[in-house]
Amino acid sequence: MAKHILKCPQCRIYTLKNLCSSCGVATSQIKPPKYSPEDPYGDYRRKAKYPDLVAQGLL
Repeated sequence: MAKHILKCPQCRIYTLKNLCSSCGVATSQIKPPKYSPEDPYGDYRRKAKYPDLVAQGLL
């Protein structure tokens, strides 16, 4: 049994098991990347999110 929350990439169900109970696909960890003040990809992420934020009226 895993000690972290896992997610099935196919049916998007969260579980603690290594195999999804509904579809039998191997699950994967859902940890976000560690924070770094010198984030080399931060600009790319913000530019990719910008159109969605404008469409939602948040910017």
